[in-house]
Amino acid sequence: MQLAIHQLLPTYFEESSTLTSEIWGRELHFNSNEFIKIVAPSGSGKSSLINFMYGMRKDYTGSISYSGKNINQFTLEELARYRRDHISIVFQDLKLFADQTVQHNLEIKRQLNPYHPAEKIKEMAERLGVADRLSYKCGVCSYGEQQRIAIIRSLLQPFEILLLDEPFSHLDNDNSEKAMQLMLEESRARGATVIFADLERSEIFPFTRLYHL
Repeated sequence: MQLAIHQLLPTYFEESSTLTSEIWGRELHFNSNEFIKIVAPSGSGKSSLINFMYGMRKDYTGSISYSGKNINQFTLEELARYRRDHISIVFQDLKLFADQTVQHNLEIKRQLNPYHPAEKIKEMAERLGVADRLSYKCGVCSYGEQQRIAIIRSLLQPFEILLLDEPFSHLDNDNSEKAMQLMLEESRARGATVIFADLERSEIFPFTRLYHL
């Protein structure tokens, strides 16, 4: 799948933002098996960009296309199916169900379009050190644990594009490396594109292209 960005700019940004950004106001094409790193200082629109690409927000000029189709031309049903089958995401604010158990949060995602068998949940949870939290409600887990849960959730569905918005902001180096390794394994198995937006350059992400937002 190809992701194309054409002259994209948030409606609340000045046109002058395109003068220094390598994303805003540019023509960009991202293909399968590419690892894209986007360095985005606070206030530069990092989360906005990720939400634009996921179809969560439309307050921008320009266009975003998947395999030649403008995302704004999708019906709500088409967009839901596209997310279920082709695009996964780790949100900065995670969007977990706080009153549901960790197991339930993960199983809900897995059942939408099963890519892995149910036992894969425990295997991934053990790798990321949250297996003992599966029966706990998400709301009582630490933020670092919740980040690891959100990462596992993103890997339980099929995807051709994986969008990451500061996925390691509350993880130490050891847990970040473990989570990164798991995401790389899953992405490579699918031949997926990974778009990783963060405040700074990450040495543990083997990007094939680097952009400054």
